Amino acid sequence: MTGARSDIGKRSSGLLGDTTARDYADKLSKFNAYAKPELRRLIKSLDLRPGMHVLDAGCGTGEALNWLHSEVAPSERVVGVDLAGAHASAARLHVPPNVQIHQADLFDAMLKPASFDFVWCVNTINHLTDPVKGVVHLSTLLRQGGRVALGQSSFLPDMYFAWDARLERATNDAVRRYYQDRYRIDEQDLKAVRALMGILRRAALRNVTVSTVVIERTWPVDEATESYLRDTIFRDTWGERLRPYLSADDYQDLARLCNPQHADYALRRRDFHFLQTFTLTTGEI
Repeated sequence: MTGARSDIGKRSSGLLGDTTARDYADKLSKFNAYAKPELRRLIKSLDLRPGMHVLDAGCGTGEALNWLHSEVAPSERVVGVDLAGAHASAARLHVPPNVQIHQADLFDAMLKPASFDFVWCVNTINHLTDPVKGVVHLSTLLRQGGRVALGQSSFLPDMYFAWDARLERATNDAVRRYYQDRYRIDEQDLKAVRALMGILRRAALRNVTVSTVVIERTWPVDEATESYLRDTIFRDTWGERLRPYLSADDYQDLARLCNPQHADYALRRRDFHFLQTFTLTTGEI
């Protein structure tokens, strides 16, 4: 789900450090499996039709390409583009042979103007240093009446501790400070992911609509949810990297909740409750 151009802003690797060599395919696949029910319902709500030409701009590991393909088949053209070589390679393993996968940035000249009916772009526009410029470019790839759909999961997934609101606040604040330090971005950069509707309007798209759904999971969680939360959130996002941003006591409390071997492991608690938003905004040229 990434594909930001590497040279369009203040850093050569993009706002969040993306390069052709960067690889977080496992994280992308786990998110797609976890959020599949909600994402598929959103795609079905878009009224896509057989024969449409569709681009997934920042296709990641390709799962959404299958869902899009099922809505427009038979279609001669379903295309996925991602900057990272590892992501493009993973996507090729997941899609039918007639779906085209390209390792390229979103501004690559191989993407011809006025050649698509619909562009799906999820968890990608927040990687651009100039998201409005990115949307303007994506709109040039559309035929008249075509649509762009920008999707964004909460950039910093929030865990709501039904049993400890104070630790919840401390952890979410620590994550924000970690990301600010890691990518040398400010609070305004973090908030920009909530501005999808404004981005589409500033890019001069018409008939802008927005829909936010809540991805909600409670105990007992399914296998895909446990895999995503355990490996992507508990281990990677909330692991050792948060130690400098929390008090010693708070870090130890969080470590116990994230440890599958501990009696306090969050995903075995009967009061476990996770909420994450996903926003989809569409606009038409």
